[in-house]
Amino acid sequence: MSDTYGIDSHKLMYHPARTAQLLEVGNDWEKAKQVYPIYIEISPVGACNHRCTFCAVDYIGYQSVMLDAEILKARLAEMGALGVKSVMYAGEGEPLLHKKIDEIVIATKEAGIDVAFTTNGVAMTERFLQTLPHISWIKVSLNAGTAASYAKIHQTKEVDFERVIANLKRAVAMKKAQNLNCTIGAQSLLLPENMNEMETLAQICRDEIGLDYLVIKPYSQHLSSDTRIYSDLDYSALIHLGERLAAYNTDSFQVIFRGHTMKKTLAKESTRYPRCYATPFVWAYLMANGALYGCSAYLLDKRFEYGNINQSTFKDIWESEQRRQNFHFIRDQLDIKDCRVNCRMDEVNRYLHRIDQHLVPHVNFI
Repeated sequence: MSDTYGIDSHKLMYHPARTAQLLEVGNDWEKAKQVYPIYIEISPVGACNHRCTFCAVDYIGYQSVMLDAEILKARLAEMGALGVKSVMYAGEGEPLLHKKIDEIVIATKEAGIDVAFTTNGVAMTERFLQTLPHISWIKVSLNAGTAASYAKIHQTKEVDFERVIANLKRAVAMKKAQNLNCTIGAQSLLLPENMNEMETLAQICRDEIGLDYLVIKPYSQHLSSDTRIYSDLDYSALIHLGERLAAYNTDSFQVIFRGHTMKKTLAKESTRYPRCYATPFVWAYLMANGALYGCSAYLLDKRFEYGNINQSTFKDIWESEQRRQNFHFIRDQLDIKDCRVNCRMDEVNRYLHRIDQHLVPHVNFI
């Protein structure tokens, strides 16, 4: 099945200079501290207007904290100058709840950084939609094909289902009217409560809303999450859904069924790399309280916390003693059996491991 956007894979191969820089680090901290992230996930707000049954970061507590817009703008300018290429606004809360999210979008783009959003889409205002020309993509979490199932999974009112659909229709209409490049899509976790509604959801996304894509992906258990009800999901009997959903693909719409990721979930540890290559290098996570982490699977774990943008510059944090300690911890002590299966950097790690260990035979025969 086609995946134009590379969602079920990775895109590190399009950054060969940064990849080479990372692989040349070895055990040398002086080299390591100069490798800045390509991508950062930022949580503008800690609070959320939903309480999804699958929420990975429920253990953080949906705190009513918010990044200071002016401090963030200054840090974004610094990030862009240091080589950060993209920011996805998502996080432990709902990003569109930030009162100055429109200003933040513009400041991010002015810093030379590409902008994206993962959101539940309920708070998608007209003011926010005016920033669409500055956004690369928006992906809305839409985890059911009916209002009743949506309300049960998102733990909200049924009216939010129609509200999100209406908001997405407005976004698509604006995109078409202004001929914008912003890609607008939706994603759904495949859960027992919604598995029989995925074709309905695909039809809504394609025919009613006019989205560019719908992603359907497996659940991945966060090791710190309070939520455990989906920890033993077995996708072996559901991979066939990809074939049925492929029938909804057109020249302008794709169902990206993450069958590759599901197969990796079934394989468990047998095909994984022995250590994490991506952390603390190619990505980072900024919490709504300003704390910068090297990996979203270890939020609130002090071993992965490098500093706080409310007290320090991004450069000082990235080259800090805390990150130096994390660099050596990951290289020498971290057992990835303790890590989240199919984490965000899984495909990046597989790619770097293949290069580092020369796992492809005869590499010199190009």
